Amino acid sequence: MNKRTRLVILLAILAICFVFLWPSICWYGRTPKEVQSLALGSTENIKDFATVKAAEDVRKIKAFAAKDSSAKLDEEYSWLEKASARKYKELGKKAPSEMTVKDVISIYDSEMEFMNEIQARYRDSILKAKKYYENSVKLGLDLSGGMNVIVKADLDAALASQGDTVSAENAADFKKEAMANAIENLSGRIDKFGLTSPVIRQQGDDKIYIEIPGAAQTDAINTLIMGKGILNFRLADMTATDSFNAYYTQHPATTFNAAGELMDPTLIPEDCEVFGTYKKDDYGLDERTGYLVVKKEIALDGQHIKSAEVRADQFTNQPEVCFNLDTEGAEIFGTFTSAHVGDVLAIVSDNKVKSYATIRDAIMGGSVSLSGGFSVEEAENIKKILQTAWLNVPLSVESQQVIGASLGETAIHQGIMAIILGLSLILVFMLIFYKASGINAVVAQILNLYIMFSVLSAFNLTLTLSSIAGMILTIGMAVDANVLVFERIKEELRLGKSRPVAISLGFDNAFWAIMDSNITTFIAAIFLSQLGTGAVQGFAVSLAIGVCSSVFTALFVSRLIFDFDTDVLHAKKVSIGWGY
Repeated sequence: MNKRTRLVILLAILAICFVFLWPSICWYGRTPKEVQSLALGSTENIKDFATVKAAEDVRKIKAFAAKDSSAKLDEEYSWLEKASARKYKELGKKAPSEMTVKDVISIYDSEMEFMNEIQARYRDSILKAKKYYENSVKLGLDLSGGMNVIVKADLDAALASQGDTVSAENAADFKKEAMANAIENLSGRIDKFGLTSPVIRQQGDDKIYIEIPGAAQTDAINTLIMGKGILNFRLADMTATDSFNAYYTQHPATTFNAAGELMDPTLIPEDCEVFGTYKKDDYGLDERTGYLVVKKEIALDGQHIKSAEVRADQFTNQPEVCFNLDTEGAEIFGTFTSAHVGDVLAIVSDNKVKSYATIRDAIMGGSVSLSGGFSVEEAENIKKILQTAWLNVPLSVESQQVIGASLGETAIHQGIMAIILGLSLILVFMLIFYKASGINAVVAQILNLYIMFSVLSAFNLTLTLSSIAGMILTIGMAVDANVLVFERIKEELRLGKSRPVAISLGFDNAFWAIMDSNITTFIAAIFLSQLGTGAVQGFAVSLAIGVCSSVFTALFVSRLIFDFDTDVLHAKKVSIGWGY
């Protein structure tokens, strides 16, 4: 391979590494702390924040326009002039040369459309930061702070609560389903709390591991973990719903305040509440699709549900959700549905309307079927919602560890200082002992760290204290490869070889010694990463990455620097130690 090809390969690798590293640079170096906090919240929280901020801005701009509609927008809203100009162009109209507040507002057909324009800017900026985070190097719990909890699920107690309804043959399947349901319930509760990218996974047969980076309130988390989902059935007021939705379409910015409460309670009857209607989006998150006004009085509490399953309708073959009620629930539901045939019944879970349907006939006997053109996925989601009420799995906190953010910051600082100090001392030694050739080692080490962080970012790996330890070890190992090459070059120079020949033979003679030592280390690191867990695994992964990058920089980059000095700078001698 000629030198020009090697240079092109090196530049290409550095460029690719920069692309991988760019999200980490943007997240940790270019994203403000307040935006990071928003981006780390749940998708629903981001949407609520963008909606509230957009509503505030609309009210502010409308108040400004009421005072002087011929004035220009404030500097903070200058971007709206460009957005309005695009709107004029889309509609085939000529935008005014001097855009006033009136011109900006009038181009939008409704207040909702104007609010959506502003909301999109907030949403896009936060989601852009969230994307940077998702593609960047993550900080582990020991660096970012937070808490981890191991929760034990009492599956035997859940099975016992079902009495004779579950046979001994189906006990294992019941426990498996109960465990999956418990994990899903926890995921929904914790994500609703607006926490930062929680890790929730099953550990063993009956334990759930929860890891929550960032500052977390222990009492609030424990309440969420130990709490039960709130599910009930309520009657919907469709007349009030139509009236409310018509008002909201025209006045989206002045309907709710920052806390999500109605600014004008008279919009709905006193005996009603308004909740959002939700469905699962492509990412499995609750997506609000509209609003429904429901009665405050609960028609049936979810605790009366005893089982739920998805079946195919015997006439249409469409999926339907069937559930059974206990004796008391069957009596309550039969009386209620008899009195409200033709009305709409809503399933409310955690103050969200998850589904609603019209009561066709009185439902007696406690066996209920929900149908309405559901897809299989929609039917399964409704089944899971119903299961939160009856599939009660007792949970208990088995262990809990809280790591303060200040401890994480101290660990980061100490880790960075260890890398800088270790690298500096090694490089000083190389410069003193190997003189000008030590510069090769300096460049190789810097590029080694650059490539390591790029790989961590490319695979969205997590940086922990043990990972930093692996990096520090890699620095010493990488220098060892340079030392082997330099000593081989010295041997050739002592035999009277010229600079190009000594460098070529030095790298060739050191090649297999370097490869043997690094391959054995790499094999050990791979086994540790596969068989180890936690800190051991983090150390092994960073070590494996470091071994690969150090071999590349020591043999490829360092060789290219020597060749550059020979061919471009026309160096005749090798400054590689005292006496050379």
